[in-house]
Amino acid sequence: MKRFNLKNGVLGILFLSTIIGCSDDFVEIEPKGVFSSENYYSNQTEAFSGLVSVYDILRKQSGGFENMIAMMNAGSDDHFAGGGSSTDGVGIQSFSNFTINTNTIPLSFWSDYYQGIFRANVLLLRIPSADMDDNLRNRYIAEARALRGIYYFELVRMFKNVPLITVPLDPSEFLTVPQADPAAVYAQIEEDLLFSIDYLPSTIANMGIDAGRLTKGAAQAMLGKVFLFQGKNALAAEQLAQVNGTPGQTNQYGNKLLDNFGDLWLVANKFNQESILEVAHTNVGLSGWGNWGSGTDEGNSLNVMVGPRGYVKIGTTAPDLPSGWSFNVFTQDFYDFMVGDPRFEDTVLDLKTLKENGEADYIAGFQDTGYFLNKFVPRQADVHTGAGDAVLNYRQNTYMIRLADTYLLEAEALGATGARAQALLDAVRARVGLPSVPVSLNAIKDERRKELAGEGHRFFDLVRWGDAATKLSARGFVAGKNEIFPIPYQELENTAIVQNPQYN
Repeated sequence: MKRFNLKNGVLGILFLSTIIGCSDDFVEIEPKGVFSSENYYSNQTEAFSGLVSVYDILRKQSGGFENMIAMMNAGSDDHFAGGGSSTDGVGIQSFSNFTINTNTIPLSFWSDYYQGIFRANVLLLRIPSADMDDNLRNRYIAEARALRGIYYFELVRMFKNVPLITVPLDPSEFLTVPQADPAAVYAQIEEDLLFSIDYLPSTIANMGIDAGRLTKGAAQAMLGKVFLFQGKNALAAEQLAQVNGTPGQTNQYGNKLLDNFGDLWLVANKFNQESILEVAHTNVGLSGWGNWGSGTDEGNSLNVMVGPRGYVKIGTTAPDLPSGWSFNVFTQDFYDFMVGDPRFEDTVLDLKTLKENGEADYIAGFQDTGYFLNKFVPRQADVHTGAGDAVLNYRQNTYMIRLADTYLLEAEALGATGARAQALLDAVRARVGLPSVPVSLNAIKDERRKELAGEGHRFFDLVRWGDAATKLSARGFVAGKNEIFPIPYQELENTAIVQNPQYN
């Protein structure tokens, strides 16, 4: 008997013949007869298990060592890769210093998202014949298509030139699939998200077991972001306005900026009012080293990655922290930019000063600055004490999209001008007690850097604005090359796929 739980992020895996899942609030699936991909998805229960497997890939955001937030932070001007040494994670280190190549790019940034797309394609093929209510079927289809669109968006942003696959392929076909024009990939993303908007619920009725499932607002927010990344600003603003509503007020889906910025980072404050699309993690999966990074571990790996090494609390003013691996330390440039902002203490853990004052000690990692990512640094109270490995069972959720993000995206899409753009910027600043400043693209850029620091957005923002070469040249960034990743070597062997420009 297999069990699935969306509330706690236990997103069971269905990959042809394997179903894995566990937790306390669950849907039970009783295996009957011989299982194969041909006879599965015959009813609602089986369709739901397939949908859960598509959701599972969202954990790439902050699960496993090769997670999106840690990786994309490392390639921005706000962070160094950090870690234990210059060889601690060759992928993240080579992206941080822009020596990344076809052999150092971790394969999972390509293969994990294609695994999600494969699962979505299989479900979308089989679900029309499933014995289930048509309204529920349409919702499942909408969720699968929205997730497929999200996964393709991650792929096209990272690699640009990727195959476009919308139906399950036979193994014999894998080697002959060519890359698609990026415009065609974006068109498919738009089509999937637009379809999903019509069938997704406006709110989640059962915030117990169903928390974390996609809503209409999440699909619109993602579509607005997709439009903005293509320079379709009017379309982006239209979608984002539907999500944002009146700046500072509750939107049509029940979202509102939290009154206290720091509350966003409370581990227990999951699926709060500001959250639009959230990645769930849990400690009840009892993850261990045997399944870490395989897609079956359910904890937040980002937490242990950004914690300081060998931490010791000495004085009463120092936080009570477990030790971590010292990745994603902030640069001095970011510290100087951020200091004095009301969000500073929730964003930056200044162990440099605490150590100098004799309040705490830690072992300096690679590229140590003493400035740690406080949004995700775990506290001792969050350490799991049950079965499994404690460092792999942190339960903090992470945001893919939250309302402050969409406010600033819409202000940008509006050309950073006009009364509405001003109101959107003002609302983000007013939440932390900052006065109004005249809206401009530079003001929005600065606000995004402060508000969303350490959440994995900065590198993509720099590329979208055309600022990456200027901001990252000292790190080795090459214009016309490093805006995207090289394609992993394994995907080039005996296939129709060709390497991205300048990586040959």
